[in-house]
Amino acid sequence: IGNRTTVTEFVLPGLSEACELQMLIFLGLLLTYLLTLLGNLLIVVITLMNRRLHTPMYYFLRNVAVLEIWFTSVIFPKVLTNILTGYKTISLPGCFLQSFLYFLLGTTEFFLLAVMSFDRYVAICNPLRYATTMCQRVCVQLVLCSWMTGFLLIIVPSFLVLQQPFCGPNIINHFFCDNFPLLELIRADTTLIELLGFVIANISLLGTLSVMATSVLHIPLNKEKQKAFSTCSSHIVMSLFYGSCIVMYIRSGKSDQKEDRNKVVALLNTVVTPMLNPFIYTLKNKQVKQVFREQVSKKFSQTKNFFQLT
Repeated sequence: IGNRTTVTEFVLPGLSEACELQMLIFLGLLLTYLLTLLGNLLIVVITLMNRRLHTPMYYFLRNVAVLEIWFTSVIFPKVLTNILTGYKTISLPGCFLQSFLYFLLGTTEFFLLAVMSFDRYVAICNPLRYATTMCQRVCVQLVLCSWMTGFLLIIVPSFLVLQQPFCGPNIINHFFCDNFPLLELIRADTTLIELLGFVIANISLLGTLSVMATSVLHIPLNKEKQKAFSTCSSHIVMSLFYGSCIVMYIRSGKSDQKEDRNKVVALLNTVVTPMLNPFIYTLKNKQVKQVFREQVSKKFSQTKNFFQLT
């Protein structure tokens, strides 16, 4: 061990090593990344500009949109840079930071989604108490608790990984610093880290999923509440997000990894879901669409009047 050189950077081969596919992959990822940024920024701007959307549901939705922007920005600027330059490397501190932020933001999102489901449950099943139950102070506390819970769950295993010896090889067979490919490079016993990861994945994934399922299933489906329930039913689309994460992280070891399959599955929760979220919460929501049309019409009228005056 004394003769081995400590790793200072890792190599990320990416989605494919085929040269003829690099530009196609770059354009595809760039397009989806820009759509993700645009869609989630649109949610943030619309929910901030219009007072009709200053409600708990849209407050939580705005926080999820901001989180999605950070979540994708942790991974894809580096992936796109590596493809464009051809230098598919990431520094040791950069890799640890990327891995920590990826799991922190992902875990926090699970708890925020559970909070959103609870909010819809209270709004539908206890409408008379909704204003007092989900007041501004409670909403802020729920968001802060989601972030704090995500941080507390992730900080310990991240710290343990940081203390491990990385003496080579330094090739992470992935397009970002994911957990299991990174553990494969540790030259020490990783049983404790794997066990912690398994427990945390069960708490954050299955725990929040059970809260969401319970909230949805306890909502009565009479005609007066169909419209409100449709908002909650949007979470069904999140099965794509949960399903991919369960496949990737609900397991007790790293010996049966199939890297190529994991790359494809990882695309679902890092590319597809963040891009679809704005469409899920805006195209299905008449109130958001109405506000958006009003804002566009207002800006168009202002522009038209400006040109008429000039």
